[in-house]
Amino acid sequence: MGIVVQKFGGSSISNPELIKNVARRIVQAKEKGSQVVVVVSAMGDTTDELLDLARKVTANPCSREIDMLLTTGEQISIALIAMAINEMGHTAISLTGYQAGITTDNAHTRARILKIDPERIRQELDQDKIVVVAGFQGMTDAGDIATLGRGGSDTTAVALAASLKADLCEIYTDVDGVYTADPRIIPKAMKLRFISYDEMLELASLGALVLQPRAVEFAKNYTVPLSIRSSFNECEGTLVGEVKSVESCEPVSGVAHDLNVAKIGIFDVPDRPGIARNIFYSLASEQINVDMIIQGWVRDDRNDIVFTVTRGDLEKALPVVENIVKEIGASGFVYNDRVAKVSIVGAGMITNPGVAANMFKALAKEGVNIEMISTSEIKVSCIIEEDQAIKAVGALHAEFFE
Repeated sequence: MGIVVQKFGGSSISNPELIKNVARRIVQAKEKGSQVVVVVSAMGDTTDELLDLARKVTANPCSREIDMLLTTGEQISIALIAMAINEMGHTAISLTGYQAGITTDNAHTRARILKIDPERIRQELDQDKIVVVAGFQGMTDAGDIATLGRGGSDTTAVALAASLKADLCEIYTDVDGVYTADPRIIPKAMKLRFISYDEMLELASLGALVLQPRAVEFAKNYTVPLSIRSSFNECEGTLVGEVKSVESCEPVSGVAHDLNVAKIGIFDVPDRPGIARNIFYSLASEQINVDMIIQGWVRDDRNDIVFTVTRGDLEKALPVVENIVKEIGASGFVYNDRVAKVSIVGAGMITNPGVAANMFKALAKEGVNIEMISTSEIKVSCIIEEDQAIKAVGALHAEFFE
């Protein structure tokens, strides 16, 4: 008897009727002969409501106590899901992240999973129970509850699937698969039947909100087959797995956009070894994640360096950059938080020359100016003005898919 791990997001269980609907889907999987482990998020907007509640108490809540507060949302969900399953004549048991054997580091609100001991889950499965696990959480070695950050329930589900050697991990959400672009802004976007781990990882990190990047990384590292499906219909979803041949892949699988971007430029940076290390080590020391980096042409032993961060990190990054400018003797810096990133992703790019040229042609035709370009074997990303993002996505989707 194989193991199936199912994950249901907050929108899938936002009220009692939807909880009963999810319970029916879980029971159906059990009655087909699988052992079923379920991972759930907090109901609806519960996490946001709890955060708002914390801010009404204090403007600067302690991250440890935030974790203690937020994990109550998932505990409500697992208990209600287990009750609904039991009401349908099957036996279910709810487990917190700690009870499920999930150990994390101590980085509260953004913890990473260090190890999983699935013994308790296996014992419950052997007793013919459906196991319902709270997503988004684990426990540190010191015995403190820690959360995995936004979208962490995806990571919980994939990590459990890996540790249990599950046959399949199904991620149920409010969309019925992975599309060639965000269908909310591109009505002609098409659902993909299959996408590779690498492509999904790029799309997730570039702004596609279907899966959390860390969950895809887990799936790739442990070869966990993923299925992205809707909890609101019975349609086939998108399978995420290993690609057999890059040459058989389409040049472009999807178009992504990200509005959570800010750009910082440092002028007249001395051109000598160790300067780039100093800049980006200082930013990393403040837990600021840097995305795209471009170094300009050297002139008079100096150059310009431009990089991007998330808008949420911009306020924290600016004083760091100001200090860096003084330390290294640069002439100054500027920033812009009204930019966006548009990207095309495709495993077949590496064997199809001219894809980037077609991207630039499509953007130019719509009068979209490119401020920065970053490439890899399977993606091309451009920084553009924020107010041109939707137009750019439409132009790129028309170029490669319509």
